Amino acid sequence: MSNEEIDVKLARIRRLLEEHGLAALLLRRVSSFAWATCGAASHVNRASTFGESSLLITPVRRYVITNNIEATRLEREEQLEAQGWEMHVSPWQEGQEVLGDLMPEGRMGADCPYQDAVDLSLEIARSRAELTPEEGERFRELGGLCAQAINSAVGAVRPGLHEHEIAGLLAQECDRRGVEAIVNLVATDERIYRFRHPLPTGKTLECFAMLVLCGRKRGLVCSVSRLVHFGRLPEDLCRKQEAVARVDAALIAATRPGARLEEIFARGVTAYREVGFPEEWRLHHQGGPAGYEPREWLATPTSAETVYAGEAFAWNPSIQGTKSEDTILVGGTRAEILTAGAEWPMLQVVVDAQVIQRPAILEVL
Repeated sequence: MSNEEIDVKLARIRRLLEEHGLAALLLRRVSSFAWATCGAASHVNRASTFGESSLLITPVRRYVITNNIEATRLEREEQLEAQGWEMHVSPWQEGQEVLGDLMPEGRMGADCPYQDAVDLSLEIARSRAELTPEEGERFRELGGLCAQAINSAVGAVRPGLHEHEIAGLLAQECDRRGVEAIVNLVATDERIYRFRHPLPTGKTLECFAMLVLCGRKRGLVCSVSRLVHFGRLPEDLCRKQEAVARVDAALIAATRPGARLEEIFARGVTAYREVGFPEEWRLHHQGGPAGYEPREWLATPTSAETVYAGEAFAWNPSIQGTKSEDTILVGGTRAEILTAGAEWPMLQVVVDAQVIQRPAILEVL
């Protein structure tokens, strides 16, 4: 954490207050808390959208609103007082977010629907997606850890394991590296063809498995998917994987500073048509900007937002039975793939005179 990063984020928040004529901003989401504090954790339950602590920012002051259970950890381990936050601690039995005298006169904004507050959910999501250089470095570290975790988990997968066991392997590899597997999806064999969001089941792996990870550390989230096949890949599956890799490469190549999301999306739709699967984009979202949520928002055919250098994206095109997904960091002329694993087999796709590597399906013979 640097003072510069804190100052940048407070300046954005206070600019929002001024633009909307607000006296204060309440941040309740786990993702927003982590963003504003440069990575501090407000959650106890990993699945929670809202944490056990919140932040209240006014034009001149900023508070952590919490209870006596959480306060000690936030002070000693997260060092929020050292960041300049004022602690407002209530007894646990009184509940949280007792604003009391902290709230100045005037309207309040929030990062979610909350009582009479102005809902600034989208504005805060856009701020979370606008990464600082320090966040870019933390994303690089996280991407490497997620790549290591999913590659190691795949390396331990064998026919005969059931999907819950495979998910356990992935969770263990993440936890070993200090990464929270907040999304841990596994499908085997025919389930890969049937479901785009496959929650693990007790089904036993025969020859084909897909692992999907959204890994979180210090609030940031990287997304990555990998597929493994025991035995020779069927010709139809090879064709589909090459096709989805071309779509993914087209999306990545188009994700450049100054491009509009609707233009990038259209490029992906065109790529689906060119590889012979024109309707597959309708069956699952294609991804979007990444940050403190797996996707800060989803790109659609009408998304007007503009890409900027240093922003992270996770595209995830899919064609029945296949998928291609990594997290990238937008550079000046090309994207840096953060979750690329050095030992994973790759497909070389040429787009706009540049070679973009996309993950192949790992064949175990």
